[in-house]
Parts: sequence; C-alpha cells; structure tokens
Amino acid sequence: MEDYGVLSILPPALSICLAIYTRNIIFSLALGAYSGALILANFNPLLAFAELLEKHAFIQVSSGSNTQVIVVMLAIGGFIHMLDKSGGSRAFASVMVTFISNPVRAQLAAWTTGLSVFFTDSGNALIVGPLFKPVFRELKICREKLAYIIDTTAAPLSILIPFVGWGVYIMSLIENAYGDVGLTDEPFAVLLSVWPYQFYAILALLSIPMILMTGKDFGPMARAQTRYNEALREGTLEEELITEEEKKDAPRISTVALPLSIMLATMVIYLTYFVYVEQGIKSIHVRAGICLSYIFASLACAYLMKKHKKATYKESINLFVRGMEKLVFICFVLVLAWTLSSLCRELHTGDYLATLIGDRIQPSFLPLIVFFLGAIMSFATGSSYGTFAILMIIVVPVAHTLDAPMILTIAAVLSGGLFGDHTSPISDTTVLASMGAGCAHIDHVSTQFTYAFINGVMTMLAFVVAGFYQSPMIILGMIILQFFAIKLIMNKFGHKASGEV
Repeated sequence: MEDYGVLSILPPALSICLAIYTRNIIFSLALGAYSGALILANFNPLLAFAELLEKHAFIQVSSGSNTQVIVVMLAIGGFIHMLDKSGGSRAFASVMVTFISNPVRAQLAAWTTGLSVFFTDSGNALIVGPLFKPVFRELKICREKLAYIIDTTAAPLSILIPFVGWGVYIMSLIENAYGDVGLTDEPFAVLLSVWPYQFYAILALLSIPMILMTGKDFGPMARAQTRYNEALREGTLEEELITEEEKKDAPRISTVALPLSIMLATMVIYLTYFVYVEQGIKSIHVRAGICLSYIFASLACAYLMKKHKKATYKESINLFVRGMEKLVFICFVLVLAWTLSSLCRELHTGDYLATLIGDRIQPSFLPLIVFFLGAIMSFATGSSYGTFAILMIIVVPVAHTLDAPMILTIAAVLSGGLFGDHTSPISDTTVLASMGAGCAHIDHVSTQFTYAFINGVMTMLAFVVAGFYQSPMIILGMIILQFFAIKLIMNKFGHKASGEV
C-alpha cells in the first residue's frame, strides 16, 4: 500500500477551502477531485484527466446503485414540478387555512401547512408564503415571522423524510462512504438508525409551537414586529393580497390527494411485499419503490391535468422533463462526490487523518467536532448538500478507524450541515423564505438567527451527552430542556408577539 502522507488530505481540504471561498460546490468538488487524480498520476496533468475520468468518474456513474440513485432523483424532480404546475401543492396548502381566527392559530396553521408540504423544501416557501401573506397581514403579524416559520419547516422537515430527494441523496452518500471502509450495512437501515439523532432538525421543527405557546417574541424578531406595527399605523406598508379572481381559481384538492395517495400506497405495497415475501428490504428495493411511486403519482397528475385543465399528455411529459432538469445540478454534485470519495479511498485519506488525530481527541467527542465543522462549512457556503457530500467522505473513515460512534457521526454531519444552511444568508432555502414571505432578506436572516441559535446550542449539548451515552431517548430529554429554555428566555426577554396597532 503506497503511503501518500499529507498529500492524501489535499483533495478534500482543497474542496472545503474552495467551497468556502468561491461558494461554488461544483467547481470545488471538481478541482478537489482533479487534485487527487493529479497525485495518483504522479503530477502528470494529462494522465490526471485519464485517471479522473476512466478510473473513477466513469466507474462511479456506471455503478448500478449510483445509476439507480440518479434515476430516482430525476423522477422525484419530475413529480414535484408536475404537482406544482397542476395546482396540487397550493390546493394541499389551502386546506390548512380553513380554521384561522387569531394570530397564534394563523402561525400554527402556517407551521402545519409547512409540515404538510413534505415533498419539496424549496417549493415550501413558494407555496406557504404567498398563501399566508394576506392572513398574516390581516392579523398584524410581521412578515419576518412568516419567513422564519416557512424556512424552519422546509429543510428540517425534508431531511427527516427518507423517501424524498434529501433521503435518497443522503442514503447514496452513506452507501459510498460505508463501501470505502468495507461496511455492508444497508443505507436505508442506517438512515433509520440516524433518525432519532438528527437533533437539529427535530428541535428546530418543534421550537415553533414552543415559541408560539409563550405568546411572545424576543430580540430582532420582537423589534421586527414593532417596526411592522409602526409601518401599518403610518400606512407605509404595501402588502400583496389574494384577488377575487385568484380565489375563484382555487385548485381542487383532488389534484394533490390522488397523486399523493397513489404514491404512498404504491410505496407501502411494494416494500411490504419484500418484507413478508422476500428476505427483507434492501437498498435496491427502497430505490425501486420510491421511483415507481413517483412515476405512478406523476401519471395521476397527468390524468388530472387532462381532466381539469385540458392539458395533453405530451404537455404533462414536457412538465415532467422540465422538473427532471431542476435536479441535474444535484446529480452533478453526487457524481463529483462519489468521484472524490473514490479518489480519497485510493489515497487512504481516512487512514491518514485517523493517525493524525490518534489519541489527541476522545472518540466520543468526534460527533461534536463534526457538528461544528459542518455548521461552519455550510454557513460559509450556503449549501448543506455540498457539506454532506464532502464531510461524509472524510469523517466516516475516521470514525471507523477511531471506533467512534458511527451513527452519531453521520447524524452530526447532517445536523451541522443543516444548522449552517439554516442560518446562512446565502442559502437558497433562506433566500426563498424571504421571497415567499415578502420581507427583506437581511431582516429574515437576522431575526431567524437568534431562534436557530437556541436550537444549535441544544443540539451541541445533545451531541455531548450522546457521545458518552448513546440512546434514542436523548432527544426526548432535549425537547423538554429546549421547552423550558425557550420559556425562560421569553419570560425574561420576550415581548408580546403581535397585537392591535
């Protein structure tokens, strides 16, 4: 085994530094991968391209499991776009606003609606935002609060659902990282094991009703509400309202109920068959079930669009293809991440990092360190996807060599990347939340940060505890602790959340 020494950490380190500096994950991963190929090709630039493409990139793309992941991702993108264009997403959201009579109910309805739009994180803001803007306007709730609610029910929810794009993406990274160190665990089973340790996602989602129960806001959010009240009083605020024509053109609930019912039924039937008839669920069964479910759901969308909107099946196919195009970027990230992972495996990057760390840190503290690293990187780049791709390659081999808690380490990658993404001003979901709520972007970033910081501190404490006592029950204790922490903060520093102007 050839020892590349310090050169083995150059590819991932270069990718991280470039990602932070350029904020371009494709360029960063590509150059990092090329640097690894350059090392393996004895610094011959021409042979490095051959090494990169022939021995790594092409092999990764032609891998059966990787090809399956790409196909599934494209199918998900096609369905989401069709559902959005058919009006199904808006119909699903509109059902949630039936019973609203006060500010707290309005905010809870926005939160519940955000939870219902589980199939798309980026679409969440564009669905929930316009729907609730007039409601919040009528009840005198500042737009920054709406932006916070939609942003906190977007990525934190999507990362917890194994059969949407986030879950498929993460499982593919886990499968490749595990393969690098010789582990054969099924990615689906690993992701389910990680679920109760996704502390940030769970705590962030539950923090909204916890805050609403106090009836107060604090810090920048409270000041935003004060500014909003003054603007309403002075008549200087312009708000977009839903027109009567738009109300009459409200889409039918069947445009979402039928496709989602078919999607879930297909998935349950398909996977249940392998549980009871075959030898159990394997990764290929999960991917095939997800792909089939989204294809059948897309066919249902096409049928309903033909029935209600007189759209032809050819037009529906075009919509499906355009939706697939939106996922091409993510597929590029995946291919480059797989390629970089393959190169790091050949360079023995994980082994070298493990020898560097040695006895300097206790394995129980590795998840906490990974959480911090993921948060910093994701905040700087605005990309949780890119952070997952790079860190998974690095930390899984290190955790395996140091005998650190593997499930916790993976959870730390996800929580750290999500926390950084949630608070980053250059994150796409953060920008979309500002757009959807109709508030100034910098105001959304500043008001959300203080609330997200509470979740981040709770998550940090959770990883400290879990590092020494790994139990799925830890999340219950952290939920209780966060509830009392929020209550204490609001009692000491909070102001009435909203009221008459």
